[in-house]
Amino acid sequence: MVTFIGTYRSKVDDKGRIVFPAPFKGALPPGSDMRFVIKKSLYSDCLDMYSYEEWEKESDKIRESLDFFNPRHVLFWREYMRDCVVVEPDPKLGRISIPGYLLDAIGVQKEVAFLGINFKIEIWAGEKFADARVSREDYVAIAQSLSQK
Repeated sequence: MVTFIGTYRSKVDDKGRIVFPAPFKGALPPGSDMRFVIKKSLYSDCLDMYSYEEWEKESDKIRESLDFFNPRHVLFWREYMRDCVVVEPDPKLGRISIPGYLLDAIGVQKEVAFLGINFKIEIWAGEKFADARVSREDYVAIAQSLSQK
């Protein structure tokens, strides 16, 4: 399993391409699948980026919990899969192309922030990244509530 750690910023060029952070690329084993799946986050104003292997595990787990004879499950699955894209860094410069509608959905203008959170990467609009931070008080309160389990 690949672990992504760290925060990296990248400018968006005039064609919507973004340089994928070299430390994240380096976290992948040599010769591994360089494809990633990107989709809008369910809970945050960012994009979730999974290695293809992690995406398969994650989506298989969700799909197995659904009953496709239940119309609500079908609606959920359709929406969950909507707007997913597969990207692969180009071998020369390591750029990825994310469709404009996904970048627009999170408010990207000139810069993105890549945040490695272990099993996936979050992509934030550079201008919104700092504002998305949880206050110290809320962070401590969440930690305390988790410790009571």
